Amino acid sequence: MQLTSLAQAKIAAKAAAILAAGALTLTACGGSTTTPAASEGGVQLINAGKLTVCSDIPYEPFEFQKDGKIVGFDMDIANEIAKDLKAELSVVDSSFEAIETGTALTGCDLSISSVSITDVRKSVMDFSNPYMDDDLTLVASTASGITDINSAKGKKVGVQQATTGAKYAAEKGIDAQQFEDSGLLVQAIQAGTIDAALGNQSILAYAIKDDPKFKRVEDYTSGEKLGISIKKGNTAMAEKVNATLKRITDDGSLKKFETIWFGETAK
Repeated sequence: MQLTSLAQAKIAAKAAAILAAGALTLTACGGSTTTPAASEGGVQLINAGKLTVCSDIPYEPFEFQKDGKIVGFDMDIANEIAKDLKAELSVVDSSFEAIETGTALTGCDLSISSVSITDVRKSVMDFSNPYMDDDLTLVASTASGITDINSAKGKKVGVQQATTGAKYAAEKGIDAQQFEDSGLLVQAIQAGTIDAALGNQSILAYAIKDDPKFKRVEDYTSGEKLGISIKKGNTAMAEKVNATLKRITDDGSLKKFETIWFGETAK
């Protein structure tokens, strides 16, 4: 996740949330302690017996509320980490600004919120191994006749302005219609005002999942990777998180979560 106008609007809507991740606790969470307590896994937890995770809610399909519970792709992963630590998962709703600057980690053990790994962010926090390649994808209506990037030329293709998707479209010679934020881009393809959309799979693949009127045409490597942020220097926690990521990768759970939330990858 990068800070776009949509993300900034979300931050404004959360003006009451504090930057130090003392935001609204959305699960049963004990009072924060100043002295971390050791879990059974040997790492230090801010709240004894609880893995306190900061996340910017809602940001579908990564984290959002449904039927009174916090669910999503990131939450499935967070639950697996908590399970391996023999701890209860406690989710704290924080602004993305606090998460991307590392401020949230003063009140949380981890931040997991579709956070793109960048050099700037690595200067203020540590990251787990990447858990998702947030590559570009081209989605199109089944009636459009679009089968690849070349057949999209001359069609009405939308992108979010100032993104890797917009840059890629220009490089491929597509005169794309630019939208201010991803929400407007998704609305346009669903309304049929554009034939196709090019952007991050985390947004577009979820938007059309299980809708037979649309298809995921092609994926393109963009190099953007998502990671779990950890307080700088907390190597014990990083090792535990990476061990869980390896386990759920090896046993197929991570792929299952990805298919549930984003559908099958483009062929």
